[in-house]
Amino acid sequence: MELTDFFQPGMAREDQYQVEEAHTAIHVGSGSYRVLATPWLIGFMERTARRLLAEHLPEGYSSVGVLVNVRHLAPSAVGSRLRVLAEVVAIDGWGVTFNVQAWDDQEHIGSGQHQRVVIEEARFLRRLAKKTSSSHPD
Repeated sequence: MELTDFFQPGMAREDQYQVEEAHTAIHVGSGSYRVLATPWLIGFMERTARRLLAEHLPEGYSSVGVLVNVRHLAPSAVGSRLRVLAEVVAIDGWGVTFNVQAWDDQEHIGSGQHQRVVIEEARFLRRLAKKTSSSHPD
């Protein structure tokens, strides 16, 4: 299987999210204020990129995040609506690199790159099971 059979640079997906109390920096412990926490901004970006891949991958394949490089540029209050864009910019073997962007109701709030690797789910789960069983001897 070649990823270029399924993906090309320029493919994009845009999702919308709403900032809730559970997404705030004070709630997750990454800051002192009721604003969108950076880990949640990154999570929304990753989720949007994963959804783009999931729409096009054949059954039995998924993806995992392997790299995130994001700048959180501005605060967003609870209740803000976010728009998150993930665009494929490169494909290298089983890896896909995305440019990710985010805006709230008023301004551009985040920008960066995210990389995901496409996995064969059965192989991934076998590897995990082997790792889990070897770390817990009977």
